[in-house]
Amino acid sequence: MTVPLPGSFRYRTVDADGVRINCAIAGDGPPALLLHGYPQTHLIWHHVAPLLAADHTVVLTDLRGYGDSDKPAPSSDNREYAKRAMAHDQLLVMRALGFDRFAVAGHDRGARVGHRLALDAPEALTALAVLDIVPTRHTFEHADLAFGLGYYHWFFLAAGNGVPEGLLAAAPEHWVTARMQARHHGGTPFDPAAVAEYVRCFADPAAIAASCADYRAAATIDLDHDRADAGRRITTPLLALWGQHGFVGGNYDVLDIWREYATDVRGHALDCDHYLPEEQPAQVAAALREFFG
Repeated sequence: MTVPLPGSFRYRTVDADGVRINCAIAGDGPPALLLHGYPQTHLIWHHVAPLLAADHTVVLTDLRGYGDSDKPAPSSDNREYAKRAMAHDQLLVMRALGFDRFAVAGHDRGARVGHRLALDAPEALTALAVLDIVPTRHTFEHADLAFGLGYYHWFFLAAGNGVPEGLLAAAPEHWVTARMQARHHGGTPFDPAAVAEYVRCFADPAAIAASCADYRAAATIDLDHDRADAGRRITTPLLALWGQHGFVGGNYDVLDIWREYATDVRGHALDCDHYLPEEQPAQVAAALREFFG
């Protein structure tokens, strides 16, 4: 299958302090960095990015541990997959491409990386869009039965003793496709070529180990970092978009929660579930173009 990005996107690898980050770049104008979530790659943006590239320089990356980026072996404390480390990668990538200030849009895990980037390097961000999340600290500190059932994978992937790694390695395609199909509600169907790429990348044992470390970090070192920043509100303008048929839309007052973490918050729900850039790409692109300016 052909990778579903138009030929105008050029690929390159950027060395971020020894971690090679896979990038796809197109367009001209103000820079916008788009970050993907789990269990996907930069290709979640394959519908949105060409629309945004009409008036922006669009940079799509694979987060460390995902896609065709490097996958450092996790240490015992999973610090390699702290959102602080993942955010620093992205800052170095954009600097290497010549951009000291840029907008960021992140979906799922990528939105958590974007949130950390806004806390650690506020001078670099012109705008931050977070798709279908509320902050990590809020989710853990308000976890209940609904969260445990709806987001069971947060706890499964963070389990130790190699349990999730062994089970996922036995059926990576089933895991990826089951996760995605369970959280899709109408709109544009998933592109089979994109799904095949997600499966190809995720089936790498190093990617499975890295993604589990990502979730373990969320429940440990990331939570420590977030609690240390409790009371700080990011000043970067923030756009929150979420799926009205998903867990986030059904269980949180998204804007009210983000207003506890940021000073300038706006946003709205879209008619979809979790995978906004693939389910409602035209609406996502229009919202980002208006917000990024």
